Amino acid sequence: MDRSENMRKIKSKDTSIEIKLRKELWKRGYRYRKNCKDVFGKPDICFKKKKIAIFCDSEFWHGKYYKEKKYIPKTNTKFWIDKFERNIKRDKEVNKKLKEEGWITLRFWEYEIKKDINSILNKINNQFKQIENK
Repeated sequence: MDRSENMRKIKSKDTSIEIKLRKELWKRGYRYRKNCKDVFGKPDICFKKKKIAIFCDSEFWHGKYYKEKKYIPKTNTKFWIDKFERNIKRDKEVNKKLKEEGWITLRFWEYEIKKDINSILNKINNQFKQIENK
């Protein structure tokens, strides 16, 4: 199996971290849309009426390890560096565009979702409170 076949197996939606966060939100009574195709950047979770877009980012694919110089694959290094830089640039462009359109953008790393879901839920809840208090 070559790299392109392996890459095709990687999910872009309904990842384990997205499902974990969505289940916790649903348990707490939040109702949302998932993978919103009509919102720029296709947020993993969005609250259209409140204009809150949530992205669940993997440290590897979204370049956290790359930026921290912790992990860069030893083979085909140029490909991976280019890939990480494109992903980081795209994430910044999505954040900027959504902000211009009046959206609140929240991005959470995979390890945050796995290790401290309550902190993330509090951050989301605080955004709702801020919007309601306006």
